[in-house]
Amino acid sequence: MNTQFKAFKLTDKVYWVGAIDWGLRDFHGYATERGSTYNAYLVLGDKVTLIDTVKKPFFQEMLSRISDVIDPKKIDFIVSNHCEMDHSGTIPEMVDLVKPEKVIASEMGVKGLADHFHKDIPLTAVKDGESMSLGNTSLKFIETRMIHWPDSMFTYLEDEKILFSSDAFGMHLASSLRYADEIDFGILHREMKKYFANILTPFSPLILKLLEKVTKLNLPIKMVATAHGPIWRKDFNTAFELYSKWSKKEASAKAVIVLDTMWHSTETMAKAIGEGINSTGANAVLLPLNSTHRSDVITEVLDAGALLVGSPTLNGNMLPRVADVLTYMKGLKPQNLIGCAFGSYGWNGVVVPQINQILKEMKIDLVGEGINIKYVPDENGLKQCFELGTEIGNRLIQLVNRFK
Repeated sequence: MNTQFKAFKLTDKVYWVGAIDWGLRDFHGYATERGSTYNAYLVLGDKVTLIDTVKKPFFQEMLSRISDVIDPKKIDFIVSNHCEMDHSGTIPEMVDLVKPEKVIASEMGVKGLADHFHKDIPLTAVKDGESMSLGNTSLKFIETRMIHWPDSMFTYLEDEKILFSSDAFGMHLASSLRYADEIDFGILHREMKKYFANILTPFSPLILKLLEKVTKLNLPIKMVATAHGPIWRKDFNTAFELYSKWSKKEASAKAVIVLDTMWHSTETMAKAIGEGINSTGANAVLLPLNSTHRSDVITEVLDAGALLVGSPTLNGNMLPRVADVLTYMKGLKPQNLIGCAFGSYGWNGVVVPQINQILKEMKIDLVGEGINIKYVPDENGLKQCFELGTEIGNRLIQLVNRFK
């Protein structure tokens, strides 16, 4: 068996046997400039257990890492914490190769795997809180439904005190370093924030309940082994605290101004609005869509208090990049925002009302009806923009002060 790829020893009983995807640049619409990892873990119990697998193209890499430790055919159990294909994608190949006694998943996970693969897999469902002996160690299963799929669960290795947290507390980050404390915290924070914003934002209320649930279990945790990115062997409370902060979406004096422009009129309006916001002591962040990806927009919106969206009119509609980012954000359901639309037009000023309607559907608290300017804004038009900015900024400052 080729052992070109080496396993990484976490403890005497546990090895990382996943794969590094250095080239990943898109994850269903989310830009992943730093690649990713697909983390699988080998537990050397009396019943040898593989926790998760990898995306299908990386099967041989995972198999090589497993072979660095044991003959893969000695694997007795496979645990699937989450049936999305970047984690379950090679379960059929592993079943064919090692013929495990059981493939273990949550009740919803068993249904999901059956619907994915349509083949005979020895699936066994476990309930929330259920434990399973591996002989010289044991696993405990914690259901985390809708974080972020209905099948999601955590697996806890009791004697080693390792929490295999599936997609929670992870990030898309390719690295040869396996531990989070070996990587610059600025990179960790950015990539974990981006992951939360683009994957987990809609489930914020459930995440708060999950954190409370895990806290009540009072599990002693020495390591949090995620499904993507580095492993937390220290300071993992930082990850828990950031998840709590982002889920609560507390008041913020930051305003995100998202815009696209045709002949720079809408851009000029955006700059004037931003100056008005900044004049109040609040902070405006301008994101022109010709140079900003949708996944970076939602990352900035995650800890913002206001969202303003600007577009000129093109054939009775907003520009395509604005429609794209609004569709993306609407699905992610950002919370606790004020905002409005703005833009320029030639002979049909329908776009500002169109955008405002979408913002209403997103449950954003509109500040006025927005600003709609014909062709090029004059001095009076730019004054209106500045004044809108000051109104937004003052509202944000008041909200922040109210929650201090």
